Amino acid sequence: MRLVDHERNAPAMDLRTTPVHLGLGSSAKPVEGFAWDPDVLHAYSALVAADGAEGRMVMIFDGEGRGEHWESHPAGDELVVSLSGSVTITRDVDGVRDHVRLGPGEATVNPAGVWHAVDMEGPASVLAITATLGTEHRPRTGTRAEDAS
Repeated sequence: MRLVDHERNAPAMDLRTTPVHLGLGSSAKPVEGFAWDPDVLHAYSALVAADGAEGRMVMIFDGEGRGEHWESHPAGDELVVSLSGSVTITRDVDGVRDHVRLGPGEATVNPAGVWHAVDMEGPASVLAITATLGTEHRPRTGTRAEDAS
């Protein structure tokens, strides 16, 4: 996994497989070899640590059904944009649940440090711009925020 300079005449990239890291100095670098693997996530975090709370990852997620985990981004807000389908974002703020339903073209901001989960009703696609520094995940099963309906 590595950050690469985007060449002037480079072909289009697929944000579903190659996220882009937005860093200091308004830089935008594709993240080659990214995977949802603990070792790769750790390597990515170490690689972009110098960007601190200003670093962001831009990625598209496709899926359907109930999300498997809760996540929190303590370093900054996360923008979530529905590209297609219907998406429900559930937030858990001190035990109080907030549900935001998004259709195509609609967006919401998950505030820094707020635990949230994403459910897709049928096939859906979302674009996320995430403050990645210190991001935490926890399984949806067996947690205080278990019931996300």
